[in-house]
Amino acid sequence: MISMNRPSKVVVTGMGAISPIGNSVETFWEAIRNGKCGVGPVTRFDSSQITSQVAAEVKNFDPKDYMDPRSANRMALFSQYAVAAGQMAWADAELDKRPPADLGRVSVFLGNGIGGIEIDSMAHKKLYDKGPKRLPAMTIPKMICNEAAGNLSISLGSKGAVHAVVTACASGTDAIGHALDAIRSGRADVVVTGGTEATVTVYAMGGFCALKALSTKYNETPERASRPFDKDRDGFVMGEGSGILVLESYEHAVRRDAPIYAELAGYGATADAYHLTAPHPDGEGAIRAIRLALQDAGLEPEAIQYINAHGTSTQVNDPVETTAIKGAFGDHAYRLKVSSTKGMTGHCIGAAGALEAIVSILAMRDGFYPATINLDSPDSGCDLDYVPNRGQTGTINAAMSTSLGFGGHNGVLAFKKMD
Repeated sequence: MISMNRPSKVVVTGMGAISPIGNSVETFWEAIRNGKCGVGPVTRFDSSQITSQVAAEVKNFDPKDYMDPRSANRMALFSQYAVAAGQMAWADAELDKRPPADLGRVSVFLGNGIGGIEIDSMAHKKLYDKGPKRLPAMTIPKMICNEAAGNLSISLGSKGAVHAVVTACASGTDAIGHALDAIRSGRADVVVTGGTEATVTVYAMGGFCALKALSTKYNETPERASRPFDKDRDGFVMGEGSGILVLESYEHAVRRDAPIYAELAGYGATADAYHLTAPHPDGEGAIRAIRLALQDAGLEPEAIQYINAHGTSTQVNDPVETTAIKGAFGDHAYRLKVSSTKGMTGHCIGAAGALEAIVSILAMRDGFYPATINLDSPDSGCDLDYVPNRGQTGTINAAMSTSLGFGGHNGVLAFKKMD
């Protein structure tokens, strides 16, 4: 049922994180503040047959710390990450103590890029080795992209709409944007949203190596491999994890006396309509997405102090994104603090935008600009203030998070600090 009482604002009341640098929001944010790098040698499989042998893996994750063993065994890793982070966010929003009156008005929107790719790989091996009759019964339910959202909904008992958003590296950001629209339209009071990914597999990394998208120069010094905006960057580093946010209408949050982190004020999304794997060289689609997010938030460009950039550490993305920021903000671009936290987390694909949204919110809360680590030799085509190597303090009243995905997807979120 659609509520006719449209909310005045949409706010963030809870957050959860599983990441290469911490398996809680607190440890994740502490690592971000300290410039901790989560990139190391690949340990999940023998990487000697592929050219990139480094990754930002989630460490010390035991699904049984977050769910019962039977449920965990029926999930792929990307679903396990989402349920773990989702349960954290639910508790952080105090929805376990003060639950919504109507679970039919609680929705789950999750972004994901690839789904249970390790399940797909194992199933194909079994198919060719032993034939189709030996495929495990849960192959399809564990593999498909929507199962993270479905599993999280089951674990929370939410009975509103459950959607999976698949827009490559923009998936987490777009899921949050769609959640914003669902609350604004009156279709939900609460949406548990964000992104999840588990792609540190030989299949996924081998595929990206075939595209020549991953870093290969730093196999012996993995902590230096992800270096956004640096002239010596040579590709992104595969990351993984999950970032989950609880969004509520402001009125619903106040009725519950819920904690409020920030207002999610705006969302913009566009398509480049240019190339399957490369952004438009003029940043045209990203420029429009930034402008749409500003317009949606009712903000002038000069109101933004910080951008958590997509900043993948690839040769093509970083200067194009720089061009887009300058195109959208004009002279104000040179007064912005812009950083990419992928130097620490690697590129978490479908989870990237959600984890980076959490960084943007906490940057506003604490008045802290996170660093772009490994930025030792600035690229001449990347001439903004990227907060090199060491975080800085300063007042942040409004921030943006940008995500650019294969297929020409551009998603941008705008956040405002709450009084």
